[in-house]
Amino acid sequence: MSERNLPVDVSGRALALRDVDLDVFLHPKTIAVIGASEQSRKPNTAMTAKFEAWARVHGATFYPVHPEYETVLGHPVYRSVFDIPGELDLAIVLTGRAVETFEQVLARKAKFAVIFAAGFSETGKEGEKLEQRLTDLVEAGDVRLLGPNTNLNAFETFRDDLEGPSIALITQSGHQGRPVFQGQELGMRITHWAPTGNEVDLEFADFCRYFADQPEVGVIACYIEGFKDGRSLMLAADHAAKLQKPIVMVKVGRTDEGRSMAQSHTGHLTGSDAITDAVFTEFGVTRVDGLDELLEVSAALARTRPVDGPPKWSKAGPGVCVYAISGGTGAHMADMVAAAGLRLPHLTKPTQLALHDGLIPPYLRVSNPVDSGGPPVADRRGRQIIDAILADKNVDILVVPITGAVVTFSDPFTRDLIAAAETTDKPIFVIWGSPPGTDDTYYRRLLDGGLPTFRTFGNCVAAIRAYADYWTFARRYRSPFRDAPLEQSASAGKARKILAEAAPGEALSEHKSKQLLKSYGIKSSRDVLCISAAAAAKAAASLSYPVVMKISSPDLTHKSELGLVKVGIGSARDVRTAYDDLIRKAKRVGGKAARLEGVLVCEQVGGGVEVVVGVSHDDLFGPVVMAGLGGVFVEVLKDVTFRVPPFPRAEAGRMLRELKGFPMLEGVRGAAPADLEALLDVLMNVQRLALDLSGEITELDINPIVVKPRGAVALDALVVRA
Repeated sequence: MSERNLPVDVSGRALALRDVDLDVFLHPKTIAVIGASEQSRKPNTAMTAKFEAWARVHGATFYPVHPEYETVLGHPVYRSVFDIPGELDLAIVLTGRAVETFEQVLARKAKFAVIFAAGFSETGKEGEKLEQRLTDLVEAGDVRLLGPNTNLNAFETFRDDLEGPSIALITQSGHQGRPVFQGQELGMRITHWAPTGNEVDLEFADFCRYFADQPEVGVIACYIEGFKDGRSLMLAADHAAKLQKPIVMVKVGRTDEGRSMAQSHTGHLTGSDAITDAVFTEFGVTRVDGLDELLEVSAALARTRPVDGPPKWSKAGPGVCVYAISGGTGAHMADMVAAAGLRLPHLTKPTQLALHDGLIPPYLRVSNPVDSGGPPVADRRGRQIIDAILADKNVDILVVPITGAVVTFSDPFTRDLIAAAETTDKPIFVIWGSPPGTDDTYYRRLLDGGLPTFRTFGNCVAAIRAYADYWTFARRYRSPFRDAPLEQSASAGKARKILAEAAPGEALSEHKSKQLLKSYGIKSSRDVLCISAAAAAKAAASLSYPVVMKISSPDLTHKSELGLVKVGIGSARDVRTAYDDLIRKAKRVGGKAARLEGVLVCEQVGGGVEVVVGVSHDDLFGPVVMAGLGGVFVEVLKDVTFRVPPFPRAEAGRMLRELKGFPMLEGVRGAAPADLEALLDVLMNVQRLALDLSGEITELDINPIVVKPRGAVALDALVVRA
């Protein structure tokens, strides 16, 4: 089922998600189970029983299909899907020959189908062929398909006695979603679960959009091994961001081993993990590592969801106050909070005086963290301490670590925390570190009371960081797709004429690459291409000494490594000598096949900060813009950052601030600050180039571009034609 008429940007990528009526899929009125069984030794029996029970509970009509049985679970069996009367909303394919069965479902014109079976692209070449056949069937027909290599978790029975914003779950492995689903046993409300499998048709983006639109959903929790399409991921995350619905995700593929397993499990392209991380940053997706973290961070974001939009705190971020009944506990927690980059401001002087005025002994610390010593939480002082902290103007978040159950304190302390939470819009995060069985406070009080509650300090800090990051993001988010270019820029035509001088797959020379950059308004050093020593000497005199000289050839792109660059040449005689030397050396290292355009004589640019800017092509996302500081920062420290177009100028600024070496651009040890606005101009022009010429260039490397106190100048460039 191909998608037509979706708007696209200048690169040809979609600007809108397809429209899929998932209400029919998730709430079918008629269900056919093809391969239905009630035989005890048949693996299909449990799934048949599951759907028969689901149909009874939800008022749907259940049609078992099997060529040999008369009845299944008391229902008459249909020999073929073609024998089922009326419209068919959902067909569950449990047969071994799933593709052939799906062809029958297509002919029967069901609205949706699910293929449970594995054995497709996750298994290798033969499986890939089988999956491609299935893909072709889907694109040619009118049936939406979930799977293959999936399960039936979308039709679980969800508890309806829990309140508050819910978690919707998207997983590409059903078993990996089980711990989040079972969070219902701890009072966490779960309302939806989409197990997407190999995503031949229905994919992450379809469910993400639908779940974000549901008013009861507060957070979308995901376990993802690979995305079907990078642009649909971005559009789905954008849709959720506009609705201020946080996405929390375990994304497999941080390591080569993880990427390998993800490929074998779901058959997805996992893409570059650094680029995926950059997309998550741009669209406010919270990435976590463990399934326990996925559950607890998602639950915390659901339980702390602001009623009236993003909370208002200072530009420096929310102020976190740690309150404990032990100085050691408070110090430990404060250390972890600060290490996560969160602020721990001192409470105001009036608050500290109030806390020491009959509430907390004067020898205990009350600036932040606050240490009550223990006994005050067992009487009227306990609630007064909490109220005083929450009323402080410097406090936006209160975190309360309770490391072990103390019977005298547990009941009144947690009772007061829950009661106080009902009177404030400031979130209270609680850690209950005592093992289950030592005290029932964790299960019967904190979770039932609706507070975000954690078993570990680490998960709590991750949730606070996620809360701070997400709502900071939400306050300033503006969809980048609103301003995505739809038409080619005037620069594109000029650039294509230059690009056409290279054969497909070949590089442009530095001289031609800089001309291409110039067509997009990116300034480069003043260069003169010379084909004789005399011309080189004349050019050097016009530029003023000293000059830089280097070979210009599309076949010798790594000039420095080959000894084809000379710096600091200060006289006409030296220029002539350098010219002859460069030509001789280029012929030796390049051989007869190397095309030599001549020698570039370039002005020698001093001062400023060296930066690397580039474009690469990612299989999942298409054109990607990269930036990093030059020299040791990029060569040794790999200090680079990425964004996937389109992105606004403000996002380009945040991109640069992610660099560890960013302080170099601000000026260190008396150096003048670099011209950040000029560098941002370069990034935005490079982004436009990447969009205009998407699919026509595979690589652009400006290395280095020198960012001076005024202006930015490209000293070297390389463009590779697709």
